[in-house]
Amino acid sequence: MKVILIKDVKGSGKVGDILNVADGYARNYLLAKGFAIEATAKNINDFAGKKASEQHKLEVAKSEAEAAAKKLNGAVLKVKAKAGANGKLFGSVTSATISELISKQFGENIDKKKINVLNDIKTYGDHSVEIRMTQGISAKLTVKVEPEE
Repeated sequence: MKVILIKDVKGSGKVGDILNVADGYARNYLLAKGFAIEATAKNINDFAGKKASEQHKLEVAKSEAEAAAKKLNGAVLKVKAKAGANGKLFGSVTSATISELISKQFGENIDKKKINVLNDIKTYGDHSVEIRMTQGISAKLTVKVEPEE
């Protein structure tokens, strides 16, 4: 029986593989557990369409990430914060704060989990921040912390 794997199966194959397996193995294990679907002409075409759609979505997301990275790379983000007499901030500038400021100043929605603050931002001055968009695409920007007046 021919089946298309819809989940990775150790020892058999990966998602999208078309396998010719024993009828009992297909019916009792692969199809019953939801690891595969029967390889009919309709299912093969549907799966190919889904694969092409997913690939297109990845390409669009990658191009959007590249555009955002070009926009943000080398940018200076100004942050106003209060500090004590010795210049140490009350609290710190977090990745969530940076994400909000990027949204306001540049119009790009960046998830706070993608922002990598190299050192804790707890003092005035310039601090380097890296944003990892997607696979291999990143941008570096400077966060300039200034006194709040």
